[in-house]
Amino acid sequence: MPGSADPRPGDLAPPARVVLVGVRGFGQVHAARIAGLAERGLVELVAAVDPFAPPESCPGVPLHVELDDALAEVGPVDVVVVAAPLGDHHRLAETALRAGADVLLEKPPVATAEDFQRLLDAEQATGRVVQVGFQSLGTDVPALFATDALGIGPVTRVGATGTWSRAVAYWHRSPWAGLRSQRGRAVVDGVVTNPLAHAVATALAVVGARRWDDVASVVADLYRANDVDCDDTSVVRVETTSGAEVTCALTLCAATQSEPELVVEGVRGRARLAYTTDRIEVEVEGATRAVTARRTDLLEDLLAHRRQGSPLLVPLESTGAFMRVLDEVARADEPVRIDPRAIRWEGEGSERRAVVEDVEQWVERAATTGRTFAELGAPWAHPLRDEVLVRAEVGGTAVAEYRDGRGTIPTSSPRPVLHPVRTLAGVVVTATHPKDHDWHTGAGMAVPDVDGTNFWGGGTYVHGQGYVLREDHGTVVGEAPEALPDGFRQHLAWTGPHGAVRLREERTVRWAPLDDRTWRLTFASALTSETGAVLGSPGSGGRAGAGYGGFFWRFPPCDDVRVLTATASGEEAVHGRAAPWIAWSADFWAGPGTSGPATVVLVAAPGPAGDVDPWFVRAAEYPGIGSSLAQDSPLVLPAGEPLTRRFDVAVADGRLDRASAAALADQLRAALV
Repeated sequence: MPGSADPRPGDLAPPARVVLVGVRGFGQVHAARIAGLAERGLVELVAAVDPFAPPESCPGVPLHVELDDALAEVGPVDVVVVAAPLGDHHRLAETALRAGADVLLEKPPVATAEDFQRLLDAEQATGRVVQVGFQSLGTDVPALFATDALGIGPVTRVGATGTWSRAVAYWHRSPWAGLRSQRGRAVVDGVVTNPLAHAVATALAVVGARRWDDVASVVADLYRANDVDCDDTSVVRVETTSGAEVTCALTLCAATQSEPELVVEGVRGRARLAYTTDRIEVEVEGATRAVTARRTDLLEDLLAHRRQGSPLLVPLESTGAFMRVLDEVARADEPVRIDPRAIRWEGEGSERRAVVEDVEQWVERAATTGRTFAELGAPWAHPLRDEVLVRAEVGGTAVAEYRDGRGTIPTSSPRPVLHPVRTLAGVVVTATHPKDHDWHTGAGMAVPDVDGTNFWGGGTYVHGQGYVLREDHGTVVGEAPEALPDGFRQHLAWTGPHGAVRLREERTVRWAPLDDRTWRLTFASALTSETGAVLGSPGSGGRAGAGYGGFFWRFPPCDDVRVLTATASGEEAVHGRAAPWIAWSADFWAGPGTSGPATVVLVAAPGPAGDVDPWFVRAAEYPGIGSSLAQDSPLVLPAGEPLTRRFDVAVADGRLDRASAAALADQLRAALV
């Protein structure tokens, strides 16, 4: 249905009826702007929506939990201002459009390319419009460069720098802060796509790249110093279809905060744009002058569009180029952990913040040269990325990838792993490089201590001191896998920090269908030391309950976890005890992508004496299970004598009870005979 005040000429139009969604955080800024426009008789705030705000947050108007409820109660609405979490943008904006309202949507507009197209379709279907809250584009800056009003000639490239500083409190400002996804839904709360998104959007607009098809390619070099899932220090390089280049080098880990700046190169000169102050310094043939761009409030611009039909400054379609960049960042591999030895921590408590060594210098060099941190050789920028060595399919369905682990930084002990592992329905049941433990990578073999070499990653446990970051990390490197029917065999070298081979391994991985919702993964390993070796764990070093090391499987975020064996249930009852099989059943939330209920059942092949290693289980602290080669005492590996372990895994869609898990375990054990 149409709004109560369709656009019409003249100044006699009644105040636009406005609903504000999100009254906390940046919503307070919108509330102040709405109040100012209300004093001028241009708008009337008729309702507010925020499920977590107290009633006194928006005095004078009803506060609702859901937008649908607000629209049902207050009747026709002209404009809905959305300042909600990014994951809710599409749903809220489409609800507003279909109710007949125009929308001012805070940036970024949405979290996925699919949602972007759906919102464009909703605009078309309803005849209403979305203005996106990129305040830096609410100026005549793009027009100044497009018309060459500054005299620098056609723009050839833009370099954007942003060096901000954010304390850990910033990453706890909301449940979705610092996440790439939440409960399977894209969030993409990284430096490129949220806090310094204006730098990216403005740089693209300056070269005339506004629509999705204006972008030819995107290179994303993403890093994180904080314990977050998203990137906090990154470079994105964009080539447009017109041949211009945009390089944005951005960080939230600077020693001191500076205002972001764009350096715009033209064929006859250059300009420096401080988009937060709208100030432009122009240099042409040695002469310098300053220009201040004109800024228009985006809500006021939307109101003018309603009254007079004037073009919007930031229509939804004009953010397509930015959305192309966001899409590439969202689909990229997890941001690489910055070497912790290059991070200095300042402050205490919630004001504690990470400072990356010389990051300002590297940001400037990246923006100036158009090269990424990795291409420049920044010492803390790990240049390698994982290569997929083998792809596993069951019945034509992709179920797993085997990666070489080169993308893992040295202090996280690089090693080949299986990731992602999926159910037949596509639910991802492994995680890699999670924010809590960067060295947890998919499913594979890892040992904390082999004759003093850390093949697990992170700090080394020292009794009486805790975990200490040492120069003792090893690397596991494999030869080219040898193809087998439905699997592969690989020979690997476990190498210490100075190049000495501590262990050699023969690894066999196979896969096969079990039924229409379950497939089988077999992981077999034979470890050998030519001179003999001692394998240890924090548990064998004195930390009770920390006997991890051996086969380890890191799960993504899970809800309603049930971990069990044939005779026990729950983390406390299962952890540290030997059992022929263990099952993990949960709702898995590895996103964006397919999420849902799944069950993983692990069966350990018994040793010559019929025994198996105890199980290591973590459910409350983080989701993961594995075996304990050296639970509370070191394991001595005689020279030339192989240590063999085999695990058969059923990966099933749906949540299985004990009887169903036991039946699967019996199927797996039958194949061991």
